[in-house]
Amino acid sequence: MSYQVLLYYCYTPIDNPEQFREEHHRLCLELDLRGRIIVAHEGLNGTVSGTVESCARYMAAVKADPRFAALEFKIDEVPAHTFQKLHVRVKPEIVHSSLHEMKPYEKTGQHLSPAEFKAMKDRDDVVVVDVRSDYEYNLGRFKNALTLDIENFRDFPDRVERLEQFKDKKILTYCTGGVKCEKATAFLLEQGFENVYQLHGGIIKYGIEAGGEDFDGQCYVFDNRVAVDVNRVNPTVISLCHHCQTPSNRLVNCANPHCNAHLPLCEACGEKLAGACSEACAEHPDKRPYDGTGAYPKLSNHYNPAQGLASYGKSKVKN
Repeated sequence: MSYQVLLYYCYTPIDNPEQFREEHHRLCLELDLRGRIIVAHEGLNGTVSGTVESCARYMAAVKADPRFAALEFKIDEVPAHTFQKLHVRVKPEIVHSSLHEMKPYEKTGQHLSPAEFKAMKDRDDVVVVDVRSDYEYNLGRFKNALTLDIENFRDFPDRVERLEQFKDKKILTYCTGGVKCEKATAFLLEQGFENVYQLHGGIIKYGIEAGGEDFDGQCYVFDNRVAVDVNRVNPTVISLCHHCQTPSNRLVNCANPHCNAHLPLCEACGEKLAGACSEACAEHPDKRPYDGTGAYPKLSNHYNPAQGLASYGKSKVKN
């Protein structure tokens, strides 16, 4: 059986996100989709996996809603589900930031297709800016891209001063799928930057349509795959093993759950430290068993909105 992963977002007003969340959750359960979906007053953001047939039905259902008619799905073929469970949650924003007042559906940076981005990115009057977190760009980023030492996207406004020296240039931003760039470019415009652009569809779409050329390393993704190759033209590895500093794009979570650091660890060091990031974490009494992957996904809690919270509570106890 063939499966797909769908990555998508759409900034659009949702008047009653709680009601929408319940209806959307039921739809995903009916289609046996798994993944993470965020619903907010400002829109919808998600990554889900399912069979090709289920994904087709889901995409049709979402785009049938006029609010999401312009939504674009980034589609990747996979051999099986890339999530263990389904989460559909209501949150204040569809991407956590400190830019609550930004409304990308009213004002945002100019969208560039992958071909347009590729044609512009190396020009002298252009600065390419990565708006993702450090653990993401340390694994992979565009050649010569400017990174902003961000641990979390909410730090972005505090780093914009580093771009002041480039106000006379064209600012080209990028992220995984595009959702962060929408708010980042809206904020830059508010701060007086005039020539602000964003890679439409993000790194994932660039890999699909432009072969990923000049994207060094791998792209971090928020599912069980952890990272994916996007460059089919001139690929390379830029991340280094946290322990021995040899080139490695193998990401793990530290086996010590109290640390849980997300970092590159080569296979040799993974075996040596039993999946931990250090000898101290390897010796921690609560260290999780290491199976060679460095991934510790939670199993489904089988929550069904049709049966209410009581059923959810019982299933949580069982797990």
